Amino acid sequence: MWSSRIFWKLFFFYTALNLVAVITFVSVVASWQRNQVVSQVKQRLHDSSVLVRSDVHGYLARGPSAELQSHVRRLGHQINTRITLVALDGQVLADSEKDSLAEVSRMENHKSRPELAQAASTGNGYSQRISPTLGEPLLYFAVRADQDSQPIGLVRTAFPMTAINAEVANIQRFLWLVAFLVSLSVLGLTYVLVGRILFPVTALTQAAEAIANGSTPIDVRVENQDELGTLAESFNRMWHQLSAREAQLRESNERLETVLDGMVEGVIAVGAHNQVIFANKAAGQLIGFSAEQSVGRPISETIRNQALYAHIDRARTSHKRQHGELELQDAESTVVAVNSTILPDHPQPRVILVLHDVTELRRLESLRAEFAANVSHELKTPLSSIKAYAETLSGGAINDTSNNLAFVHRIEEQAERLHQLILDLLSLSQIESGKPSFDISPVDVYNVVQTCMSEQSASAAAKGVVLLVKSTSRDTQVLGDEDGLVQMLNNLVDNALKYTPAGGQVTIDWNAKGEQVCISVQDSGIGIPADHLARVFERFYRVDKARSRELGGTGLGLSIVKHLAQSFGGSVSVESRLGEGSTFTITLLST
Repeated sequence: MWSSRIFWKLFFFYTALNLVAVITFVSVVASWQRNQVVSQVKQRLHDSSVLVRSDVHGYLARGPSAELQSHVRRLGHQINTRITLVALDGQVLADSEKDSLAEVSRMENHKSRPELAQAASTGNGYSQRISPTLGEPLLYFAVRADQDSQPIGLVRTAFPMTAINAEVANIQRFLWLVAFLVSLSVLGLTYVLVGRILFPVTALTQAAEAIANGSTPIDVRVENQDELGTLAESFNRMWHQLSAREAQLRESNERLETVLDGMVEGVIAVGAHNQVIFANKAAGQLIGFSAEQSVGRPISETIRNQALYAHIDRARTSHKRQHGELELQDAESTVVAVNSTILPDHPQPRVILVLHDVTELRRLESLRAEFAANVSHELKTPLSSIKAYAETLSGGAINDTSNNLAFVHRIEEQAERLHQLILDLLSLSQIESGKPSFDISPVDVYNVVQTCMSEQSASAAAKGVVLLVKSTSRDTQVLGDEDGLVQMLNNLVDNALKYTPAGGQVTIDWNAKGEQVCISVQDSGIGIPADHLARVFERFYRVDKARSRELGGTGLGLSIVKHLAQSFGGSVSVESRLGEGSTFTITLLST
């Protein structure tokens, strides 16, 4: 019993309860007794003040005098109470604690004393404070003396609080002694009662600890023929029933958690009061919160999205399945499709939310729409030019020998541009679909560069741009398709020549870095603004659309380079500074 924690808890609880009750009782009684004593002293001071007022009434209007001081001093000693006579202006006329009138005259003005100010106003005044004159705590009572309904002075009596406190202390000591004896008796009785309850409770406690530790079902044996014995029997039945149900629930929960955790879609269950009942890992990763820590918390503390709250409210109001989309305010502007299902509960139904990331789908839809618009626009421009020149010729310009050939050349240029655009579209489509069969084999980088130089030298000379090869290595090889590599390099060099002014320079270089080879095309052209670098490899994307069309670009060259590089297991990147030129780098696997 001595080592039982529940014994000491119960014992200390009842002990504390007993002490609180005793302390409260003694404190209340002591406070009441003190108030009674103070009330009796206050009544005594009131009676003394009234008697003194009657006795010195004739002296008050005459002012201070030795006769009055002697009379007041004698009265104070007779009734064992301090007596002070004060004029209405606060001047002390007499005081029973002073030996002579001279000492009285040196006393400070008493007009500001609270009991005197109250008595001058209402007829009676009372206060309890430390006397500035005597330096000890006193209880004051003052009355006003009137003559012909006109106040003529104030009579104040005082009694030292030390005597009152001593009387109250004696009473309190007696009360505490009685309380101590009663407390000892109650503690003994508490010890006996707690001990009798302890033994069956200990048996139940040990059984509960065994169950909590995962032990096999056991029966609790309690011989008491009372509520504790009934509790033990109920405990045994409860354990057997809970054991069976726990096994069923554990198996069901394991299956459910396996399914939900394996889902790509996020699942959130919201309770009747908008608290999170369940959330799987996919939901936490999708929206950006801790699925485990969110359970039991309001959804407004877990997910900050007003559109989601509105979706939940609509589902509860309509009692029908709802579908919608949310745009998360994150760095990727994630778009989430939300489907809600109502679980019919009363009075407020619970809501099951199924979340699916459709960001990529929406992006692809946007790219498809943009691609269709760009293709239409790119095809429309040369066709419109061809149509305009043809109409001009058919309208009579064909007979204008000085301009008709120029119009025909224009039609040829636009037709060639249209032809090149269609070829680029077909090439890009085949690359993206994975249908072209590339012959992936070791390719000599030097030979690819020389082929490109021979095809681009004429264009560079015509523009007045110097086309250089910086590297002299002839034994560098990469894995890829030779025709594809030539096309990639031609596109990059052609692009560099278009945006490099006359007198500029385009340099082709390559070097091996571990298991990779980097082939770069650097120009000294106009450069690309930093906010456009991330999009230059998109189809039909142009930094300067007007300039690009003037130079005859289709807007597909860099996109073709990117897809070819990915087809060969590599990548392409760009570095550029506005006004200083650009460097495009193809990174491929070396042999």
